[in-house]
Amino acid sequence: MILSYSDLNVWQNSMNLVEDVYKITVNFPKEEKYGLISQIRRCAVSIPSNIAEGFMRKSTKEYIHFLHIAWFSWRIRYTNGNSRKIKFY
Repeated sequence: MILSYSDLNVWQNSMNLVEDVYKITVNFPKEEKYGLISQIRRCAVSIPSNIAEGFMRKSTKEYIHFLHIAWFSWRIRYTNGNSRKIKFY
């Protein structure tokens, strides 16, 4: 039974993503600390945050709205996280 957002597999997986993003971005160049690293990390953190916030909302419509925001954060993270093309690691 799902009683909290932390019971959702998607939230748990997104928290694992946050951990992975932090581990990977440690190896990025220091000059990217306030640029790409910050952007990727904020996008990653936004995913479980929006899932949790949406879960706490009163209506299904609001919940879906926050799930959309989480999805868009994923797409932005994916776009910014394409660092293999720029040879960061």
